[in-house]
Amino acid sequence: MTAPLIEGRGLILSFGNERVLDNVTLSINAGEIMTLIGPNGAGKSTLVKTLLGLQSADQGEVIRKPGLRIGYVPQKLAIDQVLPMTVKRFLTLTRSASRGDCQKVLEQVGASHVIDSQMSSLSGGETQRVMLARTLLLRPDLLVLDEPTQGVDVTGQAELYRLIDDIRAELNCAVLMISHDLHLVMAKTDQVVCFNRHVCCSGIPETVRQHPEYRSLFGDRAADAIGIYTHAHDHEHDLAGHVVDGGDGHDHHHGHVHGPGCAHGHHHHEEEIDEKDRIWRPQ
Repeated sequence: MTAPLIEGRGLILSFGNERVLDNVTLSINAGEIMTLIGPNGAGKSTLVKTLLGLQSADQGEVIRKPGLRIGYVPQKLAIDQVLPMTVKRFLTLTRSASRGDCQKVLEQVGASHVIDSQMSSLSGGETQRVMLARTLLLRPDLLVLDEPTQGVDVTGQAELYRLIDDIRAELNCAVLMISHDLHLVMAKTDQVVCFNRHVCCSGIPETVRQHPEYRSLFGDRAADAIGIYTHAHDHEHDLAGHVVDGGDGHDHHHGHVHGPGCAHGHHHHEEEIDEKDRIWRPQ
C-alpha cells in the first residue's frame, strides 16, 4: 500500500485556553481530492497550516512524503491597484520561468490570452486561474486551495471545480480544498471531511451528508437539500462565466449540485446562491 503524501496523527493545538485542534488524525493520498467543510471558526485553515508545517502542533505528529512538492493558492490575493505588474511578471516573482513555460501553464487553466495583462485588470475568475497557473510551474504533488472560488460567480465556480479536477487528472496530484461551496464541491470531491476542531465525519459525499454528526452541525434541511447530478449542454463558458458557443457540436458535462426545485438550465443561479446561504448558516 502506498504511503500517504501527508498524514497527521493525534494533532492537538490550543491558542491560550482555546483548543483549536482536538486529537485530529487525517491523511491525504496521491491523486485524491479531499475537501474540508465546516463552519467559520472550525479550525480548517489552522489544520491545513499544521499539515503543511506552517504551524506547530502542541501534541501529535505530521508525516510528509520526502521531497513533497506543494502548490498553494490562498483565499485572497492583495495587489496594489496602482502597482504595474503583468501576469507574466506575477508568475515569475519567486521562481524563474521562460515565457513559453508561463504560456503553457496559462493554457492549462484556459487563460493564455492574459499573459501580458495587468494583474489589477483581471476578473475574479481570471485571477483564480492565474494563481492556479502559478502553482503548476512547480508540478506539485499536492495542490492546496483555500476557498478557491472566492469572488467568482456561481457558473464560474462550477467551471473552476471542473478545471481543478482536470488538473488533478493531468498531473496525478492530490488536491486539498477548504470550501464553503458545498452545493458545487460535492460533485468534484473524492473524500469530504466534515470538521469542527475535530473530524466529525469523513468519507464519500453521499455518506457524509447522511451522517448524524454532519446533520447535527448543518441541519437536516441542509443535508436533504443537496442532490448530486450531472447534466449535459452544448456550450461553454468564458472566464467570466458567460455562455459562449462551444463550436464543436459535442455535449460538455459539468458536475452541479442543486437544491430541490432548481431547473437544469442556466436560470438557477439565484436559487443556488440562496441554497448555499441557507446551508452554511449555523443551526
